[in-house]
Amino acid sequence: MTGKKRYYLTTPIYYVNDQPHIGHAYTSLACDVLARFKRMDGYDVHFLTGTDEHGQKVAKSAEDAGTDPQGFCDRVSRNFRDLAGAMNYTNDDFIRTTEERHIKSCQALWNELIGKGEIYLGKYAGWYAVRDEAFYAEDELKDGPDGRKIAPSGAECEWVEEDSYFFRLSAWGERLLKFYDENPDFILPPNRRNEVVSFVRSGLRDLSVSRTTFSWGIPVPGDSRHIMYVWLDALTNYITGVGYPDTGAESWKRFWPADLHMVGKDILRFHTVYWPAFLMAAGLPPPKRVFAHGWWTNEGQKISKSLNNVINPLDLVATYGLDPTRYFLLREVPFGQDGDFSRAAMIHRINSDLANDFGNLAQRVLSMINKNCDGKVPEHGPFLPADTRLTDAAYNLVHPCRATLDVQAFHKMLDEIWAVVGQANRYVDEQGPWVLKKTDPARMHTVLYVLAETLRCLALLAHPFMPQSMDRLLDQLAVPQDARNFSVLTARHALKSGTELPAPQGIFPRFVEDGARS
Repeated sequence: MTGKKRYYLTTPIYYVNDQPHIGHAYTSLACDVLARFKRMDGYDVHFLTGTDEHGQKVAKSAEDAGTDPQGFCDRVSRNFRDLAGAMNYTNDDFIRTTEERHIKSCQALWNELIGKGEIYLGKYAGWYAVRDEAFYAEDELKDGPDGRKIAPSGAECEWVEEDSYFFRLSAWGERLLKFYDENPDFILPPNRRNEVVSFVRSGLRDLSVSRTTFSWGIPVPGDSRHIMYVWLDALTNYITGVGYPDTGAESWKRFWPADLHMVGKDILRFHTVYWPAFLMAAGLPPPKRVFAHGWWTNEGQKISKSLNNVINPLDLVATYGLDPTRYFLLREVPFGQDGDFSRAAMIHRINSDLANDFGNLAQRVLSMINKNCDGKVPEHGPFLPADTRLTDAAYNLVHPCRATLDVQAFHKMLDEIWAVVGQANRYVDEQGPWVLKKTDPARMHTVLYVLAETLRCLALLAHPFMPQSMDRLLDQLAVPQDARNFSVLTARHALKSGTELPAPQGIFPRFVEDGARS
């Protein structure tokens, strides 16, 4: 295990004041695909997700629900665990900020920052948005109805005055800019990096990191009047998950710094300004990358409770199927940009990309093998240039796929896969194995072998996106479990002629307008 390459990736921890929605599913899905790909590529992967359970907003939601905060968190956190199971995520850990290991970690980081003179006691007076758990400067706010102040996120702000501990963020502006300059891929996509650099260049103010007006949070060590400001608490989960404060632990030495924090664009500032500053101030290395993806709309409308158009990912799975849902979410929109969910687009992707392109390729190849090759992997003769062009494309596909996923371009990886799907479909039409059956049976066997090998490669590379469907396809190709990885993918002619294959079954059913799958 220790000799393997390592990869540590995280979702944000999800706030438990409400039910999971499409945004939560989207972020975790991207991480799951990347984690699965890296495991298949020989990496020792640690994939962390979890729930953020402290703060004023959670306390208020619990009060509104008529329960205590811990009981409320226990119930809502379970919904996020259930979502991970329903979406077939493969996270290695699920962290909750109410766990003892996390409280210990946060207080250790606090003490480290206090010891280095990075936190001091002062007084806070300013605008605070409960919904965002964030403080805002006057010039960031807009005037709303009745003189209310509105944050850039649309959240209403209130004026807060209280004693507070402060982190000396103002001292970190130049050091952060130097860090961004030396690590140009720390923030992706590039347009998000530009936003952060501009924000830091405009000047940083010291950051309030404790509150006294509510009590649902982690107590400040040595001053129980204060609880930790929610972002110092929440962000620390990423180091808690690999063993902090035990920096001698194997998990810490193996996995920190994290390779990737995947976040929504609304929390980019916290992860790319506050978090690296906290870590560097404590003498800890920052993560290698933060990727901020966009938001979804629903049939062209902004998603909101008031419009009653929140998209429940479990409803998508129930209607369209698990793997088609996973595929659509990462194929439809260039990852990093905002995107629109539409029922018509979903059905088009299922019927065109999955059923017609990939599903039909698999079905007709496997059916011809079953009918004309005694249900066994065909024997093959000499390969012609047309054969090697297709198999070379299939064997070499892993290289551009690695490159696209290393910059979190999930949509581009699927484009690469579907380009070879299209190439394989054209090869079938050009070679005409149904004609070769009568004119040159030996050549027919070679053509079907080439197609079976191509399907094997395609199934392996599409597996992180659609694991259940691709397992069914690999089962029909009799690919052993220990050969379902990328070290075997490039092995030429890995399918052994004469191997018995099960009767073929469709992989991707079509979706018809009454909601049934055919």
